[in-house]
Amino acid sequence: MSASQSFSSPLPTRDGIAPSYIWIPEGQWPTLIAFLVSHFPVVAEAIWLSRMEKKEVVDQAGNVLNERSVVKRGMCIFYYREIEHETPIPFEARVLHQDEHIIVVDKPHFLPVTPGGRFLRETLLVRLKKQTGLAHLTPIHRLDRETAGVMLFSHQPLSRGAYQSLFQQRVVRKIYHAVAPSLSHLVFPLVHRSRMEEGARFLVMQESAGAPNSETHIELIKDYGRLSLYRLSPLTGKKHQLRLHMASLGAPILNDGFYPNVLPCKGDDFSAPLQLLAKSISFIDPITGEMRQFRSEQELAVPDFGSCSNIV
Repeated sequence: MSASQSFSSPLPTRDGIAPSYIWIPEGQWPTLIAFLVSHFPVVAEAIWLSRMEKKEVVDQAGNVLNERSVVKRGMCIFYYREIEHETPIPFEARVLHQDEHIIVVDKPHFLPVTPGGRFLRETLLVRLKKQTGLAHLTPIHRLDRETAGVMLFSHQPLSRGAYQSLFQQRVVRKIYHAVAPSLSHLVFPLVHRSRMEEGARFLVMQESAGAPNSETHIELIKDYGRLSLYRLSPLTGKKHQLRLHMASLGAPILNDGFYPNVLPCKGDDFSAPLQLLAKSISFIDPITGEMRQFRSEQELAVPDFGSCSNIV
């Protein structure tokens, strides 16, 4: 895991990448290298030895560790995570606003927000840290890798909680645009409520019986025939909420690889982005009391009909 901004790290942020750390759990290991190899089976021993040779594996006090170092429960080990052959993502985010507390960006499709899995340098957070030099940047809310649009970051630890509480209290208005099959048998606007839970398959959500814990307001912007452009306003913020709700209505968002069915991984194919865009976000600023609204400069495109421009 990466070191959080509230957790003091003896290693500095490097090229936008915060050091990762791990606490030694209960157990018996003769040396540090024995622990690391057993705990990270997909990381070759030679990689750890290389990191140690560069003096990039340290304890919480900043002491440089080597393969023979003794480890015990409660120790915290810091290191820099690396990914070999990380695929470049050929799309750039655009900064829409920056002040002494927050940065608002327009995220492209395919770019993950934070490091994880096979993405490290090719993430919005690392790129922004490298671009701005702001080591305390932290995303205030979530946005899927496949989704484009408005994303808020805090770079001031003292005011971060005030902005995070806006999302916790559900006083932030978020509007999304989506291209999906037309639903001519339904009357808009409509509200879709359901109970969402983790599905049997990894990363996939499902609807189940029980009291609703998710709600989305859906409006029809324009019917193009086979496809339509929709305005989606989530009242709650469940993972994949908009994607699951649209699929449940019989209108899965165009190019969705998870709903209604999980499709084979497209890897680094950037030819068919998910047609879901976080179009705008608005809230009363907890510091200034001003009404803030930020809008994505991107537009979705309905196949055969051109771009959906100048639509609020």
